[in-house]
Amino acid sequence: MPESLPAAESLQRAREFARRGDDEAAKQAYLEVLRREPENFFALNELGNLALAGGFRSAARTAYTQAVAHHPRNTVARVNLANVLREESDVHGARVHYEAALAIDPDLHEAHQGMAWVLTELNLDGAEGHRRRGFAGRALVTQTYRGAGTAVPLIVLVSARGGNIPTRLWIDDRRFTVHAIYSEFYDADRGLPPHALVMNAVGDADLCAEALDAAERLVALTDAPVINRPARVRSTGRAENARRLAAIPGVVAPRIASFPRDALQSLPALEFPLLLRSPGFHTGRYFVYVESRDGLAAAAASLAGDEVLAIQYLNARGADGMARKYRVMFVDGTAYPVHLAIAAGWKVHYFTADMAKNAAYRDEERRFLEDMPGMLGARAMQALAGICAELGLEYAGIDFGLAPDGSLLLFEANATMVVVPPGPDPMWDYRRPAIQAVIDAAVSMLGRYAGGRTPS
Repeated sequence: MPESLPAAESLQRAREFARRGDDEAAKQAYLEVLRREPENFFALNELGNLALAGGFRSAARTAYTQAVAHHPRNTVARVNLANVLREESDVHGARVHYEAALAIDPDLHEAHQGMAWVLTELNLDGAEGHRRRGFAGRALVTQTYRGAGTAVPLIVLVSARGGNIPTRLWIDDRRFTVHAIYSEFYDADRGLPPHALVMNAVGDADLCAEALDAAERLVALTDAPVINRPARVRSTGRAENARRLAAIPGVVAPRIASFPRDALQSLPALEFPLLLRSPGFHTGRYFVYVESRDGLAAAAASLAGDEVLAIQYLNARGADGMARKYRVMFVDGTAYPVHLAIAAGWKVHYFTADMAKNAAYRDEERRFLEDMPGMLGARAMQALAGICAELGLEYAGIDFGLAPDGSLLLFEANATMVVVPPGPDPMWDYRRPAIQAVIDAAVSMLGRYAGGRTPS
């Protein structure tokens, strides 16, 4: 790009590249603007949008942070930064920017949507009011198509409460025109926008009962293919899954029962140690280990909501005393390994595990990713196949451990499992092919279901 090109013209070039889906050229054009005008809001914000669409969340956060620093009263910058922090489960950081946006514009519906999530996560009152102000009358959002040629029209059903399947990595706006419908707030009498395919991304059966009911009414309006039918998702609540998947040979599922939180201390039949969990939350929030009855009162007080799940504790520690959690995705009937997390604590998440610190753990994960049957054994592999068939979902995942006899210890299996690409450090290069295989499989699945169909 000529050095003398004015910033305004560079910005237009960047937008044209982005519109055509040439993300690398757009990125360079935006950076050219920022070299001349480091505070240019449009370049910062649109560069953040571009990075986020490409799955580069850290780069998006950096761009949005700069936009807020230079333009603190710009509500778009505030909401975009808050949304990235929300994706990173930074509840308090997101709240700061949603509240700042609402202080500037009390009617800003995007900020009300975000505040509904914040208050739900913090177990505070007022979430439903924000949700209504954020989504009522705004239940259909059509995203801009950035490809060449004819777009494939796709409906993605989502819930305003959250609990949705992360699809950004494999639903490409250079191939699809995406109509996102917040099912709880959509008026079915309007009919559906033109579409060749429906993706039901409402994934959390424990959190999203209302959204799944609404989604089921909406899919009844179409004869287009539907991925992850709502009726099948509805059967994947934690307690229901544990009950039905326990019947599969090779599966050890925990006993799970729902109780009023205030009644836990008076229940005589609880077996310790156990886990207590508030349904509808993820990434370990409101999820505690209780060693004995003496710790029950404090544990119950730390949870959210009126009902809690009491879950039998399944010991997934190996001979070395470390806990292991495997994640596998099911895409169009095939199982794909995603990661193995190894940690000292009972609550194992990849982002808090000891993988970055221990080369031996990374080598163990590499062997799992490259030879899942060899690592898990025949009994666990047969259990995975049985679980995939019983779930009946085109896109889902499972977290599990291994018992000493090779049985599969079920932690959870549902559609909301997250696939997170590794960071740029070369030590994670061994993980990239497995992650890409899942993404490629999901992309292929969409293509197979969309086929050559004309819009309904």
